[in-house]
Amino acid sequence: MLGRLRLAAAIAVLLLVPAELKAQSGVTPAELRAHNAEFRRDLIRVADGVWIAVGYAASNVILIQGSSGVIIVDTSPNPTEAAAIKAAFATVARGPVQAIIYTHSHPDDIGGTTIFAGKDRPQIIAGFAEAKAPIGRPNQDGADQFGMKVPDALYINAGTQLEFGRNVPPTSAGYLALNRVVTKRAEMTIAGVRLEVIPTPGEAGDSVSVWLPDKRVIASGDDVLKTFPNIAPIRGAPMRPPEQWIASLDTILSLKPAILLPGHMRPVIGADEVRNIVVAYRDAIRSINDQTIAGMKRGERPDTLVRKVKLPPALAANPWLRQYYGTVEWMVRGIYAAQLGWFDGNATNIFPLSVDERAADLLALIGGRAGAIAAGQKAIRDGKYRWAAELADLVLVANGSDAEARRLKAQALTELGKREGNAIARNWYLSVAQFLNDGDSTPR
Repeated sequence: MLGRLRLAAAIAVLLLVPAELKAQSGVTPAELRAHNAEFRRDLIRVADGVWIAVGYAASNVILIQGSSGVIIVDTSPNPTEAAAIKAAFATVARGPVQAIIYTHSHPDDIGGTTIFAGKDRPQIIAGFAEAKAPIGRPNQDGADQFGMKVPDALYINAGTQLEFGRNVPPTSAGYLALNRVVTKRAEMTIAGVRLEVIPTPGEAGDSVSVWLPDKRVIASGDDVLKTFPNIAPIRGAPMRPPEQWIASLDTILSLKPAILLPGHMRPVIGADEVRNIVVAYRDAIRSINDQTIAGMKRGERPDTLVRKVKLPPALAANPWLRQYYGTVEWMVRGIYAAQLGWFDGNATNIFPLSVDERAADLLALIGGRAGAIAAGQKAIRDGKYRWAAELADLVLVANGSDAEARRLKAQALTELGKREGNAIARNWYLSVAQFLNDGDSTPR
């Protein structure tokens, strides 16, 4: 009886905890920290003549040994980290680099090419004609989501990688342009190795997978990672179409690979294990996409959909679908915007008030600047950190340099970040808090 009373009391306490004290993604910081095990440094032989370097850089690099040289798949973010990987490969590689294949054009995968190419003049193959620079927001917001300036004491990881840009600044100095573009499934033999380069758009629209049919090994880029996929990136990049991603996963399944080499984190070995993971990944994307579209057809608006659309319990519990990087909520909002546009159907929002007007009117209701600051400080004490940040924003709209409002927002974001286990959300909260505390005037 005493045990039951204690349990009931514990449950009662939990029910009184404000929502903000729980990670919005459902992932705790402790889980995110445990996720670091995926990034431990290792040079792994996955099959005869096939090696993958994990944890040496933000992204993995693969070496395929042929009879007359080697093939490199992806090249890491920069020459510094590429050099460390090349030194590790030197213990197993024989002969010149005959080809380099980019699985996609993300900068963390293509920045060390000059190091691997050296003086060998390899073919450089990819599914894109040239790497395109991001437009506007991704430069600033990419730094925020990867936590490049987050203090070491608060930093955990970047979701799909241990870090990006914290130790070595982002650079394109090691990139080499390609000389062969693959736009449809292509068979080729390089250095005596039979392989196929197969377009498989997913996290990147220009993604290709490298398939070694004789070894049943597939290098799938970022199409399958040990995290819920980032379908709708919040850093100012286009949504990744779910239907394309699902089709690419079906293509991977049709090959019946026995070994899967992802662009980040550790390889998967065993045909049954590979199939189970890829099926779960595909089914998760399909489930959220189908639920969202069904809700849209019922006329439900984004704020309603994000409360209702959830992964089925078995998928939610799958370790490959924890929300370390992408989240279900962002995917739902991304699908809505892509399918139906920015307008949510509420007539009030046809021509919404400007941010300045709304802030001025709300401040007048709650006692001006002093009322907003006082209410924000109470929200902090009550553990309502998102509300505290919104109240601070009302003041900052009118005066972005208001020191007390900046401190209030920084405190609210720090508390949110410390509790969040989704790496993007956590790093973004903590990055903006850092900039506010440092007096940075960049709008965030």
